[in-house]
Amino acid sequence: MTTREGAIGVLMPRDIPARHIVAFAQRAEAHGFDELWVVEDLGYRGGLVQAATVLAATSRVRVGVGLLPAAARNVAFTAMEIASLAQLHPGRIDISVGHGMPSWMRSVGAWPRSPLTLLAEYITVLKSLLSGQLVHHEGQYVRIDGVQLHESATPAATPPVLAGVRGPKSLAVSGGVADGTLLAEPVAPAYVREALEHIAPTRPHRLVAYNIAAVDEDPAVALRAVRPALGVVGEPDWQPHVAPLPFHDDLVALRSRCDSRDEFARVLPDEWVRQLAVAGTPDQARVRLADLFDAGVTSAVLTPVGSDYLAALDSLAAVR
Repeated sequence: MTTREGAIGVLMPRDIPARHIVAFAQRAEAHGFDELWVVEDLGYRGGLVQAATVLAATSRVRVGVGLLPAAARNVAFTAMEIASLAQLHPGRIDISVGHGMPSWMRSVGAWPRSPLTLLAEYITVLKSLLSGQLVHHEGQYVRIDGVQLHESATPAATPPVLAGVRGPKSLAVSGGVADGTLLAEPVAPAYVREALEHIAPTRPHRLVAYNIAAVDEDPAVALRAVRPALGVVGEPDWQPHVAPLPFHDDLVALRSRCDSRDEFARVLPDEWVRQLAVAGTPDQARVRLADLFDAGVTSAVLTPVGSDYLAALDSLAAVR
């Protein structure tokens, strides 16, 4: 369902029942979504395995992995896995690499002293390996001594490698070494414009934006549906997302008065919810997507909510 401005994708929820994974992917493709993204959050499912599964179960939809933490895997072996997917499903795979949530990475003993250095080295080497180059790299974190994918394992076209990042310094790294940037939710147009200033791309650069989403003919129903997922936006890690918004100071003050994320989500003003999610009637959701594309988003990825993800996916298809 590509619009004249950009592509529309959908995110597979991390806690979807395993028995629904293939059905969700096939239904997303049948609805005409351009992209299907899978996530790799600590304690849930692996991103590359999910991608392989849904690629094999579909024929057209582009599949993105967002994101692989750089510190979690050796870059050469990661390149082998990605290259295999790119060969088996040419032109249908996108990979995003990021820092990973600091608390998660610390809990497994994998948070580096310099996450920016690691990310820049990792993406640079990963792209070189995927393109079939013989790689020698003696970096602070990534050390590769004469490694090259065999010609039988090198994809004909190098798959794009994006950086999944948030803050200004990380966005600048993305602009310097990656093929695009993945912005986690919430992504409002003001955040897009500020992010692009930090990315400062000098060559073609994709911008993928996640957003919590719900569509219903009754806009109040859609707004209620997305509220629980917005409880995190008042936390420090989400500061880059909300800092550019005109109600930022009021949002911070509101969060300080709330005892929990759940309370914060319940009392968010409706107008703020509209800017922190893609929620409303189909027409209202289309306007929201158009605003994101106008700001510079190339792929708008919708995250369904609720207890029935397949039904939520069906409702999101109304935006086309």
